[in-house]
Amino acid sequence: MVRARREGGRVLPLPQAAAAAPGRRRDAHLGERVRRAPEIPVARLNAVVFDCDGTLVDSEPLAYEAWRRELRTHGYELQPEDTEATRGRTYPAAHAYFAERVDELPGADEFWGRFSGTLFELLESDLTPFDDAVSTARELHRRGVRIAIASSSPRERLDATLRAAGLGDVFEVTVAGDEVERGKPAPDLFLAAAERLGVPAEDCVAVEDSPTGVESALAAGMTVVAVARSPEHRDELRGAAVVDELTAAVLEAARKL
Repeated sequence: MVRARREGGRVLPLPQAAAAAPGRRRDAHLGERVRRAPEIPVARLNAVVFDCDGTLVDSEPLAYEAWRRELRTHGYELQPEDTEATRGRTYPAAHAYFAERVDELPGADEFWGRFSGTLFELLESDLTPFDDAVSTARELHRRGVRIAIASSSPRERLDATLRAAGLGDVFEVTVAGDEVERGKPAPDLFLAAAERLGVPAEDCVAVEDSPTGVESALAAGMTVVAVARSPEHRDELRGAAVVDELTAAVLEAARKL
């Protein structure tokens, strides 16, 4: 039996342990009617492609703290609208955004040296993984489901994040933002992940947390599950099956839609 659960404008069927209206049979030995639960079909998950920052790990507050510290040395105070405008974007895109607002901001390559040093220290000391996403990824890995990461972060930052979170050995494929021509919301990252896995993009489920990432995965032709890490972002995750907590069962249900 599958029940329908409405989340963020989408109806997401979720598997249920017991049937609401099970069949009955007569037990020949006991002479009484025994409740029989029907079998629940399990959707085959071919591949799952995860976003990293904000989906697997709570790294975005650390990145914004690194931006705040480094931009302050140039006389600029980070604003809430700045964090929203750069959420889910690649480092070059975020740097270009701030270069329009900060006088004489060093170029992207030069600024990266100071910014990344501050960020990597924060990742090592303060990074918190999201237990639901990490446990789901590990379960899929144990079950033999092919899993990948498609992250807007540069390779250096992505590797540092996975190392700090203890996730370096979980994912078969990882694709970084500086390894594709266009970052999110273009589909390049998710298409590259599917290609490296050897699985058609339409057979993959993507896991995201940002509107930019959802747009990217949809453009790649993937089924998308979005984890609403912040309630205020729920209505912005249009086109995805929106959930509050990630599980393998949620991904299987989404695959059947």
